[in-house]
Amino acid sequence: MAKAYYSTVFAQSADDIWNAIRDFNNYPVWVDGAGESQIENGKSGDAVGAVRNVLYRGRRIRQRLVALSDPERAQVYEFCGAAPMPVQRYRATLKITPIVDGGRGFVEWWATFDCAPERHDECMVFFRDAFAGWLASLRRYLDGRNSSFDRPAANETAGISAHTE
Repeated sequence: MAKAYYSTVFAQSADDIWNAIRDFNNYPVWVDGAGESQIENGKSGDAVGAVRNVLYRGRRIRQRLVALSDPERAQVYEFCGAAPMPVQRYRATLKITPIVDGGRGFVEWWATFDCAPERHDECMVFFRDAFAGWLASLRRYLDGRNSSFDRPAANETAGISAHTE
């Protein structure tokens, strides 16, 4: 069995990171390139067994939520149908751990899968690099969300008040 792994540290707290990714249907909110997403059969985005049907870079991908743990801040998922690479028995885990020093978050994303021996390195690098890219996208999302709270809106700096009726 092969394993792809990527980890990084975020400036945000583990709770802030978890709140952004916990809902399995939030993928388009924090993943660049993800389009529309829906959970099939009317399930909620935190229901184990929920199937996410997401448009990612023009391709439909279906993934099933296998486990979700709030205390562990972790979710486990697998592909339903074709994976983007020739792999079988793919199972991925996205986990956030608090870093006490500085109130930051340690994020790990890994997947185990079977593949042809001659494609092991290719598949491992593909998923590792994909995890790195998706976590960079999550970082941009969280950084942008935090910075929008830190500075006034453009219309406020121009002396224009926002008024709604």
